[in-house]
Amino acid sequence: MGRKQRIAGVIIGLIFLLIIGFSTHSFAKQKSWWAEKQGAADLQEKEKGEDDFYQQIPIFTEAITLIRQVYVRKVSAKDLIYGALRGMLSSLDPHSQFMTPREWKEMQVETKGEFGGVGIVITIKDDLLTVISPIEDTPAFKAGIKAGDVIVKIDSKSTKGITLYDAVDKIRGKPGTEVTLTIMREGSKKLLDFVIKRDIIEVKGVKKAEVLTDHIGYIKLIVFNEKTSKELEEALNDLEQKGVDSLILDLRNNPGGLLDSAVEVASKFLKKGKLIVYTQGRAEGQTMRFYSEGRKKSDSVFFHCPLVVIVNGGSASASEIVAGAIQDHHRGILLGEKTFGKGSVQTVLPLSDGSGLRLTTA
Repeated sequence: MGRKQRIAGVIIGLIFLLIIGFSTHSFAKQKSWWAEKQGAADLQEKEKGEDDFYQQIPIFTEAITLIRQVYVRKVSAKDLIYGALRGMLSSLDPHSQFMTPREWKEMQVETKGEFGGVGIVITIKDDLLTVISPIEDTPAFKAGIKAGDVIVKIDSKSTKGITLYDAVDKIRGKPGTEVTLTIMREGSKKLLDFVIKRDIIEVKGVKKAEVLTDHIGYIKLIVFNEKTSKELEEALNDLEQKGVDSLILDLRNNPGGLLDSAVEVASKFLKKGKLIVYTQGRAEGQTMRFYSEGRKKSDSVFFHCPLVVIVNGGSASASEIVAGAIQDHHRGILLGEKTFGKGSVQTVLPLSDGSGLRLTTA
């Protein structure tokens, strides 16, 4: 499977659904692609003896029939199927998700770096709705939300047992409206209430790029989206022209994003051919290796200059991929705190009616 299928590494639940990209194949083509590239047909045959999925289908249709006949209110077939798909995906793990056509379209917009919300990244950790990181200069960041905060209530309603999808749905909303998050914070003896006004969030991958003292460059990356690689390339070119001969790459509170973007960013500092990350899945074709593509400027100072990468507990996903690759190849020094630490990969697959799946595949 090519990287253009937009596989996201270590992707987490995002308030702004900073998910991976998408495919525009028809369902028939997508089904064919999945069988060919992922070995799904072979996998199905191998597991036929241990779990005959198709024998369970009549139970599903029987339940739908009873609901439509007996339930107190009339329910559309689409609502039933969508609800079943939500439950099916959420039962797998906290990061797999079904997306309606509207949510699918929003996801496509959000990966480009502009979306509505409060600007925090969340996940389910130890059955608790946990903040991975607030995005700098967003309403949540300005309100004082911190990495590691546990959201125990949303608008006074408990988050106990909440799914990632429901949490995202409740926190997001029309720009200008408010949401109250009740936070349990380590070191605080009481719960904290934060009233946050939703806004349109515009996120640039490169938050800051400047020259410090003694020709030391500093770059702050706050997210890995479709624009990050290009923005970083421009920043590096500018710093190189200014005589920078060493660099600090700040990935603190960077929740990650696209795997493609992580590979492209790491390639700015690792010469072509260096292994950046690999994914290992259950089906054939899900074990993939991603190598550095280098920079167009083969003699770039950033392939060999002193490099320091700063991380903390809010560094996750693509941030961990970049930091790990730099450390593994002894290209630079890591400073800071223990990162979030989450090693799974989600693949986004479109369905025929415009909806889609975000499915953990590695």
